[in-house]
Amino acid sequence: MLSRIFRTEQDGVPGDGHEQVVLCHDRSSGLKAIIAIHSTALGPALGGTRFHRYDSEEEALEDALRLSRGMSYKNALAGLDLGGGKAVIIGDPNKEKNEAMLRAYGRFVQSLRGRYITACDVGTYVQDMDVIARETEFVTGRSPENGGAGDSSILTAFGVFQGMRASAQARWGQPTLRGKRVGVAGVGKVGHYLVGHLVADGATVVITDVSETALNRVRAAHPEVEVVADTKALLQAQLDVYAPCALGGALDDLTVAALGAAGTSVVCGAANNQLAHPGVEKDLADRGILYAPDYLVNSGGVIQVADEIEGFNFERAKNKATKIFDTTLEIFTRAASDGVPPAVAADRLAEKRMREISALRTILLPGARKG
Repeated sequence: MLSRIFRTEQDGVPGDGHEQVVLCHDRSSGLKAIIAIHSTALGPALGGTRFHRYDSEEEALEDALRLSRGMSYKNALAGLDLGGGKAVIIGDPNKEKNEAMLRAYGRFVQSLRGRYITACDVGTYVQDMDVIARETEFVTGRSPENGGAGDSSILTAFGVFQGMRASAQARWGQPTLRGKRVGVAGVGKVGHYLVGHLVADGATVVITDVSETALNRVRAAHPEVEVVADTKALLQAQLDVYAPCALGGALDDLTVAALGAAGTSVVCGAANNQLAHPGVEKDLADRGILYAPDYLVNSGGVIQVADEIEGFNFERAKNKATKIFDTTLEIFTRAASDGVPPAVAADRLAEKRMREISALRTILLPGARKG
């Protein structure tokens, strides 16, 4: 295992730098992984493990760094006493994942002695966390049979729906999607649950996904949902709300232009790191599109797995996720007051909390080590 410190912030305010990046390689199992710890200003770094076929190690590293930074901000806005981290396993999960590889990965997580706590992400599931947990105590998102919370996608989708309700309140004056046309790009682990909430709320739902299996699952549960061929067709479907729920980078210049041309009013989805580059948030605002920051509205899943650390209670976790509605409205209010896009207002609020709570480490508690 190799560990390299890219940068450690001395004043407790996390910037673009990371506290620690660990490169993991186990020859016998074929494991190649990266664990990125962005910040422990609020507590141990919590974030999922993504198992994905990257084109290069450089691409995998870039993804891990971007995702881990997002987790710091997500956990801060969610009110959790947890920092931000993320891990990626390089490979095709459908072909290369095996017990030995997952257990080897668990040993690397354990070697960090609690600085990083892992959970599910794209390409990893509850059953994988159970295997990883055979080698480390620092894992959440386990199966109920093993004392865990189970599928975190349930509360992720619930939280996105709360953010969408808040967006509807801010844009149309009522916290409901009834009568609105909502497009969901990606109906996999989270997206298909979100569709269920939207249909129950009275929305007209249009979906797309690269997986025919995912589409058929939604068709079976909600035959009234409209299916279009691809994201390009979805963007042209005269949507009131666009919900990107697949991989990151969904909001690039062309996509924002298409949304503006189609008259879409709100963007609120489950995907992480939706903004393809800095400046996209301003372009959305300039076009009159209300953007609900992704790491705010999709925090229901991390709220669920964080609750598992102390002994999981679903209703308690759901009540915490319900507060995403209030926090989203607060962000919109702050953005309007400060004259900035909601993404900037959300960053400022998260950084404020990290700065203020980190400063408490200067208070020495009797019987405890400083910091």
